[in-house]
Amino acid sequence: MHHLSEQELIRRQTLEEMRASGLNPFPAEAFKVNTNSKLIKEGFEQNPEAFQDLSLAGRVMMKRIMGKASFAELQDGHGKIQIYINRDLICPDEDKELYNTVFKKWIDLGDFVGVKGYAFKTQTGETSIHVSELKFLSKSLHPLPVVKTDADGKVHDAFSDPELRYRRKHVDLLVNAQVKEIFIKRTNIIHTMRTYFNSNGWMEVETPVLQSIHGGAAARPFKTHHNALDIPLFLRIANELYLKRLIIGGFDGVYEFGKMFRNEGMDRTHNPEFTSMEIYIAFKDYLWMMEMVEDLLEHVSKTVSGSSIVKIGNNEINFTKPYKRLSMYEAIELYSGIQVDGKTESELRELCKQHHVKQDESYGFGKLVDALFGHFVESHLIQPTYITDYPIEMTPLAKKHRSKEGLVERFELFVNGKEIANAYSELNDPIDQRSRFEEQLKLAERGDDEAMALDEEFLEALEYGMPPTSGLGIGIDRLTMLLTGQEAIQEVLFFPQMKPQAKDHHSA
Repeated sequence: MHHLSEQELIRRQTLEEMRASGLNPFPAEAFKVNTNSKLIKEGFEQNPEAFQDLSLAGRVMMKRIMGKASFAELQDGHGKIQIYINRDLICPDEDKELYNTVFKKWIDLGDFVGVKGYAFKTQTGETSIHVSELKFLSKSLHPLPVVKTDADGKVHDAFSDPELRYRRKHVDLLVNAQVKEIFIKRTNIIHTMRTYFNSNGWMEVETPVLQSIHGGAAARPFKTHHNALDIPLFLRIANELYLKRLIIGGFDGVYEFGKMFRNEGMDRTHNPEFTSMEIYIAFKDYLWMMEMVEDLLEHVSKTVSGSSIVKIGNNEINFTKPYKRLSMYEAIELYSGIQVDGKTESELRELCKQHHVKQDESYGFGKLVDALFGHFVESHLIQPTYITDYPIEMTPLAKKHRSKEGLVERFELFVNGKEIANAYSELNDPIDQRSRFEEQLKLAERGDDEAMALDEEFLEALEYGMPPTSGLGIGIDRLTMLLTGQEAIQEVLFFPQMKPQAKDHHSA
């Protein structure tokens, strides 16, 4: 157990006193609630009669004792509201114990209480609850950080250290009201996307997280072991190959929101597990998909933020369609002056060395192009921009371009300098697909640990015939960052992955 602070010791002492007096600090019976702080504050003025018989529960976040009358602040799932407690009203007859001991002495900040009473306005005009009954609901043994706001509106002792906030998200949510708003918005983003897809008749599905072959993307997997079957399994890096099997199986449109896992670096835009939405629609191509994505994102932004313009840092991002389109080679030439088209692998490697672009001998043609693109182009793509027509070596699961040799029908959507969506006209020729997988095996032999594995079961499924299809993946964490104005992925994850803390010297 960790070393107890003086305050924690006092709270444990209070706990024992409560138990000794017969008051259960963790009662089992339910407390019936009939309203919340937001409803009271928004509705009382218009209709005071409707707020005469209230039952509300929450945490005590502030307590001000003024003799036989006191004020406290109660925080529930919807916000905060002031409560007024008068000793003579809540204590029957001459028994002042409930007030003097329970409220004044035993109730600490962070404790849960239930109150009954009616709403009224104080002399300063604050909607409050006049308490007629008080019930103790749960003890808090660990003091909350006390965040104070002075008369000028300045915040003191804020719980603002990012490291602590990410490690103790429960505390962050309790004391920093704006954090909760981010997650309410995140849920709303996913709900809005689901509603949009469902209204088009596309079906939400689930596919395996544990896979015998990690496929559908270029990334390092997490590996685990299944004891009963005595086989290695991988946490999925993508769900693409399963969703395509469902298109082969006769569904016209399927989508899945799910966790993906990539055993790679962590930074302000990468977490080892992240949420992705992938969708596959039969009889469509990547040009159709560009129009759908523009429509979807403009709709999501307006629904969730009330506007198609969002502010992130110093940038105003405009999600109004249509979005600018640039081919990958055009983009590299535009921002670096380098013409990639027609270059050999060794010429590209030389260019990377000249411009101090990170690469090594395991990089094939596609990875070298990607390295140049990342170095010269990405940071310029602030407004939503489609980068289209990638080299074939970079994209083993996309269809060859209908008119441009050596390229595939793919786009990525970049916003605020980061990729948030990736889509193809899907490769549905099983013979071409096999040879692309074989190329990936050669890259793996050269030391590329992100190269794709060859999936025989998927190839066999493809041989049954897959209709022309377009597929899309959107990173939900990054989309949420954009629509909530956050610059670190840890702000939009309830529990981001953190480095283990050094052991506490006092731990037993």
